[in-house]
Amino acid sequence: MSDATASALLHEAEDDARKAQRGRFWRRVRRQPLGVIALIVLVLLAAAVWLGPLVYRTAPNRTDARNILKAPSAAHLLGTDELGRDVLARVLAGGRVSLSVGLLAMVVGLAIGMLAGGLAGYFRGRVEVVVMRLVDVFMAIPNFFLILVVVTAFGNHPVTVIVTVGIGFWAQMARVVHAEFVKVRGFEFVEAARALGATHPRTMLRHVMPQVAPQAIVLASLGVGWAILTEAGLSYLGLGIQPPLASWGNMLQNAQSYLWLKPELAIYPGLFIAVTVLAFNVLGNALRDVFDPRG
Repeated sequence: MSDATASALLHEAEDDARKAQRGRFWRRVRRQPLGVIALIVLVLLAAAVWLGPLVYRTAPNRTDARNILKAPSAAHLLGTDELGRDVLARVLAGGRVSLSVGLLAMVVGLAIGMLAGGLAGYFRGRVEVVVMRLVDVFMAIPNFFLILVVVTAFGNHPVTVIVTVGIGFWAQMARVVHAEFVKVRGFEFVEAARALGATHPRTMLRHVMPQVAPQAIVLASLGVGWAILTEAGLSYLGLGIQPPLASWGNMLQNAQSYLWLKPELAIYPGLFIAVTVLAFNVLGNALRDVFDPRG
């Protein structure tokens, strides 16, 4: 058999293996209808809050003293709030802020957690002892209490809120990533890469990280919902995103004084928070099942 024929057969076998792997992946996806529905809901929600203002052009911060606490109408589809601002416009604007805070805080926690957990799980020894004891310290402190202290001390600028919420999430991510790195670093292909002279960064990024990424993605999807709830709690207490910038959390805070007079002011943002967090949780559970090698 010539080298060209052998090479062609090898490429054909690799293509067949990739097609089989993709087929198994899509079969697992089809077995998670709730996860697919949750993904569709999140895509539609993101499209609504980011593209909705292109269609519904009412300014979310424009007040109208003549139209305070008005019922839904053609001019204001969800009515107006205590300052005459359009509720639908503020729900869309608040969705952009809340989703942005949740996603960016997750990125911060994901980056810090993967760096810390990866270093601890790969190098072991003293690095592992120092990093994991620091993780234990952070996990021993209630997250919301820690976030309250940091926001109170350093202010509630949106960047501060994002970083603080992300810091509250990194320890859980680090613990999961550490466990996965410890497991994967002992695999034969990782040892072979090191024996062939691959550097530590190359081994971590090219050989270990792809095996750890699915678990990190699952935890990150769950972390977005947690970050949105945390931001809503901070804003409800007056320590998160501040008016006139709208978020679902500070809309709930503003609505509490009018709960009996106009309860829908609290129902709309609360409903969006509940649907968003539920969708992220369902998606995270579905991703866990899809990426589970025992599936």
